[in-house]
Amino acid sequence: MGTTDIIVKFILIVIIFLISLVVAMYSTYAERKIAAFFQDRLGPSRAGPFGILQPVADGTKMFLKEEIIPANSSKFLFIVGPSLAIMTACIGSAVIPWGQTLVIGSYHLDLQVTDINVGVLYLFGVVSLGVYGVMIGGWASNNKYSLLGAIRAASQNISYEIAMGLSIIALLMTTGTLSLKEIAAQQHGWHWNVVYQPLGFLIFIICAFAETNRSPFDLPECETELVGGYHTEYSSMKLGFYLFAEYINMFISSAVMSTLYFGGYNFPFMHSLGLSDNWVTILGVVALFAKIFFFIFFFMWVRWTIPRFRYDQLMDLGWKTLIPLAIANIVITGIVLTLIK
Repeated sequence: MGTTDIIVKFILIVIIFLISLVVAMYSTYAERKIAAFFQDRLGPSRAGPFGILQPVADGTKMFLKEEIIPANSSKFLFIVGPSLAIMTACIGSAVIPWGQTLVIGSYHLDLQVTDINVGVLYLFGVVSLGVYGVMIGGWASNNKYSLLGAIRAASQNISYEIAMGLSIIALLMTTGTLSLKEIAAQQHGWHWNVVYQPLGFLIFIICAFAETNRSPFDLPECETELVGGYHTEYSSMKLGFYLFAEYINMFISSAVMSTLYFGGYNFPFMHSLGLSDNWVTILGVVALFAKIFFFIFFFMWVRWTIPRFRYDQLMDLGWKTLIPLAIANIVITGIVLTLIK
């Protein structure tokens, strides 16, 4: 890799990082507006036209608020927790193919930070690390509510990662690759994986809700029982990091679901429009983000529609329903592939 390639990759990383932050920032605005719509009220409407500057006002408030570190907390780990949460949320985007190749003069720009042949395993590794930020923050706070929230988060993530991994195995059996770039490239036209793996997608999206701590799986930060859960003792931008990490995780999860099951940057008739390759690539990026925003809306829609589970119901769903369903899906996929061959 030459110097030009390194500079281009660095610029691409910065752009994706900034997009992730902006999407996370305005997801808070979208969530409040969608909640207001469902509850027949206006939502944010004072900061700028239609309240469009509300996320900027909230972010400024987070930066300027007094920072409080509890006297009996483990101060180093108290800082490490939110830092690890935001870092693991951001690095998942490295293997997502945001589009095809752009040709700029004689340079071919690949709209993916890196294409590793074990991209799916990389994603699962990053997802597994994310819970450490929650666990460390909850334990370091020296607060019983924070600790209970952290324990809930750890057990919930471990439980639902198993079902999520099993649902992906069936998908890998049909695609034959662990590379997200190849998986996206295979789904040209209407050949989206959700058509061949509807049960696998259903299991995956339920587990994605649990992994991102979104309602009805938001027990780690359940206000009615645990005050605020694992981030009860956090204030200022450390609390902001935890909240941002949750929304970035939602953005990355939506991108992963769009790539694995809904064709990624592919859209029907993309190569029969008579456009240049660069325009097709740009339209592919727009199509991918349209799918991502739909899933983000779906996350929010579910939050304001369905009440949260009891903890025993959450565990029963993970261990007694989703895991057996995922194993059955693997068996069915294997039988179908054997009969086809």
